[in-house]
Amino acid sequence: MKIIKRDTDKSAIQKYIDEFPVTALLGPRQCGKTTIAKDFQFDHYFDLENPRDAARLENPQITLENLRGVIVIDEIQKMPELFPLIRYLVDTMPDQRYLILGSASRDLINRSSESLAGRIAYYYLAGFRIHDILQEEIHKLWTRGGLPLSFTAENDEKSVRWREQYISTFLERDIPQLGINIPARTLYRFWSMISHYHGQVINYRELSRSFGISDMTARKYIEILEGTLMVRILQPWYANLKKRIVKTPKIYFRDSGLFHSLMNINNFEQLTANPKLGASWEGFGMDCVCRSVGKRFDEFFFFALHTGGELDLFWQDSGRNWGVEFKYNDAPRLTKSMNNVVEYLDLSHLWVIYPGNQSYPLTEKVTALPISQIGKTWDYS
Repeated sequence: MKIIKRDTDKSAIQKYIDEFPVTALLGPRQCGKTTIAKDFQFDHYFDLENPRDAARLENPQITLENLRGVIVIDEIQKMPELFPLIRYLVDTMPDQRYLILGSASRDLINRSSESLAGRIAYYYLAGFRIHDILQEEIHKLWTRGGLPLSFTAENDEKSVRWREQYISTFLERDIPQLGINIPARTLYRFWSMISHYHGQVINYRELSRSFGISDMTARKYIEILEGTLMVRILQPWYANLKKRIVKTPKIYFRDSGLFHSLMNINNFEQLTANPKLGASWEGFGMDCVCRSVGKRFDEFFFFALHTGGELDLFWQDSGRNWGVEFKYNDAPRLTKSMNNVVEYLDLSHLWVIYPGNQSYPLTEKVTALPISQIGKTWDYS
């Protein structure tokens, strides 16, 4: 299998390990947490899915208090009762460092933050970044998504089969292991339904009516998918409460390959012929931009007025406002909406991300930027 280096993620995780007693590496299963953890220098490794390692931690204090150096505990969600002990150990044994790996869930994050407040840093690992791959592989990354075994599959057919099994295992095994008691078939139907809302404002009333559930239940299901890093919720930016601003969030699938599987899109040719092409490009480009900017996702927003004028992605940095639009066409042109949001939101700059290969200015404050030219860190110049 092709080995792909993930230097950007490794560098960020190493900084956390150096600075914090405990680093939590969280992400959906099969995103590469174990592989990347084994690339670091560690002194002890426990995999809680390994019965032998789990047995060694049946008396965790006796085992752990005799260890020194960097201690990796994989699948930490299987033993969340370790968190108070880890707090005691790092407070009394400064020569210990912990790298804990787990599937993201609100319960896991809450329990760890309560026990390890001020001692723990969280790093959320997703699939491959656009900078991890060759430029000529961007279409493959977009089509198959960034989960390593999907991206590196021998061909599209094998990638599709792998993702189908991934979705089944996630629903039938992973969700119940998180203590969530929802039938797999029910959550699959709901997940498939919201794939049609990818890149759109969430209409909870319409969604609940179509699925035959209450608004509250629909919100709960979406919270589960958000908490397990399957979807992301993009909140609207409230720039002026006097204007008729859209105040309902948008929903996006985090991994483009899983979105395409739920939409029965099996290869790039089918993608380019699908009505969801633009929405798919927007979600893929958003992931690339957000990971390049390096902020938490709750620091990003979209903006839209009921009377017209919208912006796909908005954030603030260094006291200034920035924006991005996503356009799947050969040569984006300046639009009235772009001019309006630049003025209304006082943007220092607006970039239009498109699939071409040449960067060019549309105005002094608006630039068309190929997705292949997005930097490892965002270039504000």
